[in-house]
Amino acid sequence: MATTQPTTAPLPSFALTPDLITIRDWAHEFAARVIRPAAAEWDEREETPWPILQEAAKIGLYGFEFVHTSYGEESGLTMPLVNEEIFWGDAGIGLSIFGSQLACAGIFAAATPEQMIEWMPRCFGTPDDIKLGAFAITEPNSGSDVGSLRTRARREGNDWIIDGTKCFITNGGIADVHVVVATVDPSLGHRGQATFVIEKGTPGLSQGAKHRKLGIRASHTAEVVLDGVRVPMANLLGGLEKLEERLAKAPVPANSGGNGSAPRGTSAALRTLEMSRPSVGAQAVGIARAAHEFALEYATTRSQFGRPIITNQAISFLLADMAVEIDAARLLCWRAAWMGRQGHTFARAEGSMAKLKAGEVANWVTDQAISILGGWGYVRDYPVQRWHRDAKIYTIFEGTREIQRRVIARALSNGASEPA
Repeated sequence: MATTQPTTAPLPSFALTPDLITIRDWAHEFAARVIRPAAAEWDEREETPWPILQEAAKIGLYGFEFVHTSYGEESGLTMPLVNEEIFWGDAGIGLSIFGSQLACAGIFAAATPEQMIEWMPRCFGTPDDIKLGAFAITEPNSGSDVGSLRTRARREGNDWIIDGTKCFITNGGIADVHVVVATVDPSLGHRGQATFVIEKGTPGLSQGAKHRKLGIRASHTAEVVLDGVRVPMANLLGGLEKLEERLAKAPVPANSGGNGSAPRGTSAALRTLEMSRPSVGAQAVGIARAAHEFALEYATTRSQFGRPIITNQAISFLLADMAVEIDAARLLCWRAAWMGRQGHTFARAEGSMAKLKAGEVANWVTDQAISILGGWGYVRDYPVQRWHRDAKIYTIFEGTREIQRRVIARALSNGASEPA
């Protein structure tokens, strides 16, 4: 009987080149020397770690040139490698360093070449004058449902007037460059949206409530309030002609009824999230690896009943399973990153697979690490509890684990899994 082979993209060799090894080790050295010793302090302070951002900028880790060089590297592995090492150091500080890159991804997904040149460097500034970028999609009533955004943009002459509230925005309200997704035509779901760049100090743009979070507390997360914000036409990413052409071609969803239900397809907002998933997954891998390494060392050096606890088969097998899961998640992230760099379509939702697996692994591994340490894993004297708190967000942001499963199921079934 004939069998059908699964359709997959051609796979590369993941043997790291000398250059990639150098970059990985460079990032790890910074994480070990600068980030990890400061992690507990900034977690307690719940503030943006400006001195660490300056140190990262001085060595070239925080800046547009690094982003440009990394995404230009032919294997696509630079970003996953660096993200894993930095988040091995600390997730909250890591998000402060890489949060502006999501704003850059939002610009890249929608902008003209001229707009990219103008705005992407302004998300970082210089080592002597640090700037921040923020990518604002999520709203109080529109999290996973990207097609139902209530933030509206209406044209007024050569300007746009934007009203709405965003929430859970990294660098929200304090960023120098806010990349804001707003609805232009609500009847078209996410195809009726546009992306705008709004500069700090623009009248009507303000920070709302700062969110007090379970984890990633060294990363600033807040509401962004837009009250009659006037944005010049030049700040519409992609330009008016492209927007009007896209709106004219977009089919009206049969079940829309004005409720913003998004038709199948893609948008700048969704492309931004898709582009970021391999690197976000690598961040979760870094957290999991940190917890596994700590638990392994503890199990090797801690004794109970006169012998190291790693001699307990239940503990040693658990540590083995943790290592297997971490490696599996890493390889999924590398595959997706490589596919994205080579221009392969995520036909089987490989980006979502990577992000889903890595987020689940980070949560499971950090939970098991707490169990291995027992009571010491639960107290703040040790970092394992912080890693567990940080890991939880990876089943929520950049698309919840439920959304990732829906995306994967839709891809595998060619849409048949979607409700009628």
